[in-house]
Parts: sequence; C-alpha cells; structure tokens
Amino acid sequence: MKDSANGLKHNDGLVTSPTSSPAAIIQTESAVKPSLRKRKPISLPLEVGTRVLCRWRDGKLHPVKVIERRKLSTGPDDYQYYVHYNEFNRRLDEWANLEQLELESVEADADEKVEDKAGGLKMTRHQKRKIEETHAEEGHEDFDAASLREHEEFTKVKNISKIELGKYEIETWYFSPFPPEYSDCNKLFFCEFCLSFMKRKEQLARHMRKCVLKHPPGDEIYRQGSLSMFEVDGKKNKIYGQNLCYLAKLFLDHKTLYYDVDLFLFYILCECDERGCHMVGYFSKEKHSEEGYNLACILTLPPYQRKGYGKFLIAFSYELSKKEAKVGTPERPLSDLGLLSYRGYWTRILLDILKKHRGNVSIKELSDMTAIKTEDVISTLQSLDLIQYRKGQHVICADPKLLERHLKAAGRGGLEVDASKLIWTPYKEQGG
Repeated sequence: MKDSANGLKHNDGLVTSPTSSPAAIIQTESAVKPSLRKRKPISLPLEVGTRVLCRWRDGKLHPVKVIERRKLSTGPDDYQYYVHYNEFNRRLDEWANLEQLELESVEADADEKVEDKAGGLKMTRHQKRKIEETHAEEGHEDFDAASLREHEEFTKVKNISKIELGKYEIETWYFSPFPPEYSDCNKLFFCEFCLSFMKRKEQLARHMRKCVLKHPPGDEIYRQGSLSMFEVDGKKNKIYGQNLCYLAKLFLDHKTLYYDVDLFLFYILCECDERGCHMVGYFSKEKHSEEGYNLACILTLPPYQRKGYGKFLIAFSYELSKKEAKVGTPERPLSDLGLLSYRGYWTRILLDILKKHRGNVSIKELSDMTAIKTEDVISTLQSLDLIQYRKGQHVICADPKLLERHLKAAGRGGLEVDASKLIWTPYKEQGG
C-alpha cells in the first residue's frame, strides 16, 4: 500500500521509503516493535520499589509495586514480596509468592509503565466498581503531607493477616500496633466477648472455658428484637477499650489509636442469640467534647457490612445527642467515605421532615428537631439546591416535586432506631 502524502510504502507493519536500505528497515522495525528490544536481565530477589504485574485472587494480572520483601526458610534465594495493587485501596496489600509475579513485566526503564502492559487485562467498569464498593477508599484528610508519609511508612506492611472472632475468620485490612510479642503472628484469635486476643486456637479454647462474659462488659442501654447496644466506660473497662482499639485499627487506616481510653465511652452494637451477644460494630465518643462532637470513631465489622448497621450507628449517636438536649456532629475531618455516609443520613432525615412539615421552618428549628448541627444542615440543603441566601439569611425552598425526587434518590434509610427502647442517662448526670 502507498501513502500518497509522503510516498511511504507500508509492508506488513513496516514503514519504508522507496530508497531505504536493509539497515534502515531493521532500525525502523525496532522503533515500531519495542518488545523486540533486548531486555535487561532480571535479578532476583526483586528490589523494594519494583513495579511488576501480579496475579490477584480474581485470577487476573494487575500492576503492583513491591513495598517490602522477606526471606523464606525454604531456600537461600526464596523470598516473598509485600505488594500494593495500584488500582485498589491499601487494605488489599498482601504478601505474594514469586510464582504470582509476571517477571517479564518488570520495568526495565524509568519511563516504561507496567500499567500499559496490562492493557489487555483491563477490568470492565462493572468489575472495578464492584471491587471499589467492597473496598471503598478511606481518606487521610487529617494528615499533612509529612505526617502522611510518616504514617504510610510506619504502617506500610500489614502485620496481622487474619483474625478469628466468634464464628468468623476475617481478613484484615490495615496495620495495627499490637504489642511486640505478637509481631510474628499471621493470625490472632479473639474472644468475642471480652476481646482478649491469643496466638493459638488452643489458647482461645482454654480461655473460652474460663471467660464468664457473654456480652460486652458494660450496661445494656437498648434492646430491639435481637439487637442490643451496650455502653462501655473506657475508664472502668480499660483493657476491653484498648483491645477494641487494637481490633478496630485492623480495619481503619486513617484513625489514630488512642491508648488513653479513659476519656471515651464505647457503644457496642450486638446481635444476640442463645449463645450470647456478638459484636457487629461500634462507635466511640468523648465523655466531654469541647467541639460538640457526638462521635469519634465508627466501625462495622466486615462480616456485617452492607446490612444497614453503619446507618444505625450514626442514627444512634444522634439519639444520644437528643437525650443530652444538644446538637452534635462527627469528629472532623471526615474521610470521603465517612462524609458520604453522613451526608446520606442527613439528607434522609431533613427531607423527611421537610416533606411532612406544614408552613415555614427555620434552619435552627431543623437543627433542634434532629440534633444535627446547623452547619451540617446548611451544607446538606445546599448540596440539594434546597436553600438560598436572601437579604442576609438562609431561606429554605422546599418544592414538593424536588423533595420527592431527592427522597427517591436518597434510597432507604436502613435499620431504624426506636427511641422508646433507649434507656440511658447522659454521662454528666452519672456524676462521672
């Protein structure tokens, strides 16, 4: 075939001019097919920082970066590599064996990208969304650049891979600073009632024969059907509070681990049956928050996620604020995922009131009715285009059709808190 613009002939993918020499043809072929270039020999073990393709649990190759490596006892040259999958959140980082790595994809040049080599292995939009929904990204807005680098360096390698809690074996997501004597453990065994943790299954079995607890060591303040909520005072139950923090940190990347649990109250949500009350999640709050925070940390354990428990915990924190006759807000800054959860809760609550309310209602009245801080009310209504700023004040514009459209988009609110089942005295009234 001939290119009329420049007189070049195309021959089986090679580009030649009518007068080109064999040497020119070879040179041009090299430029068109970089895969024929002589590769640098791959030396093992791979260096930390190497970029390569790795076969993940879906059976497909994904671009990774080697974060760390460790020597195995099976041979002098046998290593495992701790890898970060570029497409996924850090919680999916893991130890990979050499046979999982596509050594031919190791980057030879600084400008050569492993991601490009995975071109034919790209996930569909549906596959990627499914992974991202299960392993949603946590933010680090509470770190400055230097602190974030220090945090990621210190926590780059997940120290505990799995835990056993009750009837579940759970893969962990992040590093947690367990005491040094547990640094060589791949798996920990937790008592699901007192949260003591052990290295071996036999130790747990012995412990369970002696442990008298069948629920968290605090006061049951709520019961509805098979759900119960327990309030645990960190000062009265220090070991339980610290163990809960160790456990939670395995699934929370961006939170600081507080060793001084005396200042916190922990609210443990449980599913109850004839064997006892099994923790599904929790939130914590400071006993006295100068900033008006009604929640410090929140977690739903992985086996219980996507069942509405996270929304329930958020709603419960506001029911406590109502009992205290205060407005509340979660501790800042929120991660992207945290903001999404809260914005969903605020949206459903405010829209429901606006739909049922007759006559005008002010921002202050909405805040008093819901215990949601005025700033959160305003930001939520602004995001829905339901508020305008006129003559120095905010005016709510609640068009019924727009409300109905937003309510439909907001979806279901999940499990509801029955305030009549809450038996609770605020901490300040306990004389504490």
